[in-house]
This record gives sequence, C-alpha cells and structure tokens, in this order.
Amino acid sequence: MRIIDDYSDGSGAARGASVAMGNFDGVHQGHRALIETATAEPGPTGVVTFEPHPRRFFQPDAPPFRLTTPEEKARILAALKVDVLVNLPFDADMAGMEPEDFVQRVLVSGLGLSHVVVGSDFRFGKRRRGDVAMLREIGNESGMGVTIHELIGDDVGEFASTAVRVMVEQGRCADAARALGRWHTVSGPVIKGDQRGRDLGYPTANLAYGEQLVPRFGVYAVWVEVRGGPFAGRHAGVVSLGERPTFGVNAPNFEVHLFDFSGDLYGTEISVSLVDFLRPEVAYIDAETLIGQMDRDSEQARRVLASARLPT
Repeated sequence: MRIIDDYSDGSGAARGASVAMGNFDGVHQGHRALIETATAEPGPTGVVTFEPHPRRFFQPDAPPFRLTTPEEKARILAALKVDVLVNLPFDADMAGMEPEDFVQRVLVSGLGLSHVVVGSDFRFGKRRRGDVAMLREIGNESGMGVTIHELIGDDVGEFASTAVRVMVEQGRCADAARALGRWHTVSGPVIKGDQRGRDLGYPTANLAYGEQLVPRFGVYAVWVEVRGGPFAGRHAGVVSLGERPTFGVNAPNFEVHLFDFSGDLYGTEISVSLVDFLRPEVAYIDAETLIGQMDRDSEQARRVLASARLPT
C-alpha cells in the first residue's frame, strides 16, 4: 500500500483512484462498507483521511480519544487490500479551506481522484459548511463521481467511532468487536516499567499508548501481536490496566503478561487485542492476596482465549 502525506506531493499515486473518505478512526464496519463500495469502481482503491484527527486540532487539550494509531490504521487498511492511503495534513490551512476549494484544490486538482465514496453524514470545509449534496454537485461538475453511502449498523445501533469509544470505555469487548469487525486493539512500543510484576512472579511488558483512548480500568484476556524481532507473532496473555491501587497512588499503567513467554521486548512495537473484560481493578490488602487473584485471572484468561470467537 502506498501512503501519501500531502495532496500536492506530485507522485500521482492517487490519480484515477476511487476512494473512501472520512476520519476512519477505528476502521469499523461502516468504514469497511465505504471501502467495499469504492472497490467496485474502476481504478485503484484508496482511502482519504486526515492527520492529525480534526478533533485534536480543534481540541488540543482534550484527553486521548483515538481508537487507532496512524500506524495501526495503516496496517488495517493494508490488510483490506487498499492500494493507496492519503493522510491529508489537518492544519490551519485545511481547517480554514472553503468547501469548494477543498473539492477543487485537494480532491480534483491535487489528487486527481476519479470517484469518492462518503457516508451520508460526511461534512467538510470551513465550519463544516460542506455536506454530501454539495460534494456531489461540485464533484459532478468537475468530472469526479460521488457515491453517498447510507449509514449501517446492527441491533446495538449504527456503526460509529463515537459509539465504539463508549463501548471501549465501558469494557464491552464483544460489542466493540462486532462494530469493528475485529477485537479492539491498543498499540505502541514496550517501555520500561518499575518491574513490580516481575517481583510478583508475573513479568509484564508495559505499553506506551499515547493518543489512544484509555479503556475501562481492569483486567482483560488478550491476544498480543509482537510486530518484529525474534519474538514476532501472536501470543496469548492477560492485561492489567489501571492505577495499581494495592501499591498506593500511581499513574495509569498498561501492563501485559504474555503466557509461557521469556524474552526482552523493550522498544518493540506490540498490538494488544482486548478479547474479554475479566474484572474491574481492585485494591488488595497485601501482595500475597494480589498474587492469588492474578493466578485466578490467568487461568480464566487462558480458558477465555481457548474458546474465543470473533462476534458477528
């Protein structure tokens, strides 16, 4: 998959492409429907999205909210056989661009797109003045096809990034997986922690997850994808996410214990898929009681992962 970070880069990689366009945070089932529709059009298939997420531009002090890092999003889109990913830089110029200019300068002249697919709620341009009717009108006048895709969902509701964020914050792993079409995944490099887990007999990989939304505090059964190095591949494990109240007041920590594993993962990129929420975070009277609970958590996580199937 070719990745473009500027609509005027001159490479021509997106010229003639049929693209799905939006923020695509999480790349949920609704996003996938847009991509499938774009794939049915002639030419290469692309995705046009924005980096950073527009919400971060307008709310620079907002807490982390993203479902996927840019790197994780790119991996998901590559697996969906997208030919080209365009990350439009969302800066002051982009935020202040009139809708007509966005279509002409960015989509038609800059990228040279042949067809654009968007959801029926798509808005664009300065003060979100552009809507799908305007996009279709300007696009048709410029020789660029436009398809408006109705929003889709299941019995829980429409597939939407906002709804998935609520599910993740509530620890509803199965609901999030149904909307996403895969387990919700937290990604980042492994960093050094205080090694308290090692002292308890449960060595952990501590994840730096930066801009991603913080899931509900507690313990999860997880699949861990190690992205490179001698331990690359998928591993079963259990995650403890929270402030470790047994040991006083601590900053939130994301600690991953890989089952039947021994090795150094410092600096390695990993992706942790949250399969099932096992229990909320609890303060225990002492380390011995905590270890007993960790033993039970690990046994339960192994059972869950042995029979886990992606919800449909």
